[in-house]
Amino acid sequence: MTDSFMILPAGDNMETRLVRIPPDFEQHEAYRHVTGLIANVEENDPDYTWEDIEAVLEEHGFEPVEFILGPTLN
Repeated sequence: MTDSFMILPAGDNMETRLVRIPPDFEQHEAYRHVTGLIANVEENDPDYTWEDIEAVLEEHGFEPVEFILGPTLN
């Protein structure tokens, strides 16, 4: 089985994140689930950080992945 990944884009490219989707999630399910998790963090803590979101994602099986942002294609 191949791994699936999700890019979490940010206004500042340096803040963009990549997470591995747990194998028991279909891609559309993962998108909706992550959207809800992030919204919950934002609602509960207006001063949230990436580390707060990362912790919640990891609790639900999503794994942050290190990556290098390459050059623009256009």
